Amino acid sequence: MRKVLTTLAELVLVLLLVSFGVFLLVALIPGDPAVAILGDGFPPEAYAALRAELGLDRPLLVRYGDWLLGVLSGDLGSSIIPPQTDVLDRILAALPVSLQLAGMGLAMAIVLAVPLAMWSASKPGGVVDRIIGASMFGILSVPAFLIGLLLVLVFVNELGWFPRAQWVRIGADPIGNLHHAFLPALVIALSELALFTRILRNDLVTTLNEDFILAARAKGMHPVRILVGDALRPSSFSVVTLLGISVGRLVGSTVIVEYLFALPGMGTLVVNAANQGDFPMVQGAVLVVATIYVLVNAGIDLSYGYLDPRTRRAHAA
Repeated sequence: MRKVLTTLAELVLVLLLVSFGVFLLVALIPGDPAVAILGDGFPPEAYAALRAELGLDRPLLVRYGDWLLGVLSGDLGSSIIPPQTDVLDRILAALPVSLQLAGMGLAMAIVLAVPLAMWSASKPGGVVDRIIGASMFGILSVPAFLIGLLLVLVFVNELGWFPRAQWVRIGADPIGNLHHAFLPALVIALSELALFTRILRNDLVTTLNEDFILAARAKGMHPVRILVGDALRPSSFSVVTLLGISVGRLVGSTVIVEYLFALPGMGTLVVNAANQGDFPMVQGAVLVVATIYVLVNAGIDLSYGYLDPRTRRAHAA
């Protein structure tokens, strides 16, 4: 419980720092929002009146305090670019797309990485280990956008198995949604698969040389049981940590995948808003992505006690 309370306190502090950093960075972006809204050719009085209406003539800390109070009440403001829609509504429309892509991609990567890593670590230096290692190195060497282009060329243009665009919401057609989401999720999965496999394989090799594993082997336990039951869980620290980092990173950084497949996700939303100078949209979207990142990693930190009881005893001491 003490660990949980400490983590929650740190979480609140980090989120406050993140919110201020997001607000400050966006506020310092060159350009005049009034000009972005009205366009060129208006008299100075019109721009000054609009700045006053938006509150841009007030001190930075006062504006941050008002914005933070609005955020805490669920109000992220409105877009300043026509049509001036609510920021939260736009984020709630785009966020499920990015979350689904990130979740599907990471799930596919983990499902493939765990057996590959265990197979590779079971006989380090063997033929299978070298083949898997070379394959993962090859995948890491190929940029994500090139993987996406190759998959589009083969499975969309040549075979016609998957659609290129026209995203379908999961609530409207679950089967159609999976049909549209599978290929972009596969691009994400391949990018993460190689890293997960290499890290988990290295940790498994180290764990398999520990004394408790040697004792289990001396007792005649089956190698598969040793790998799955004894070695996998304490070897998963690095992968679980990387998984938490990847969730937050992928929610807002799948811009290339979303562009290739014309998907209305968070990456597309942030890039378009930044290009248009829509600072309320950028602030709201970046804050939501950062909050997800912090929350996921706080949960990962709390999960260490389950993965390895030695962590709980260390905190208790």
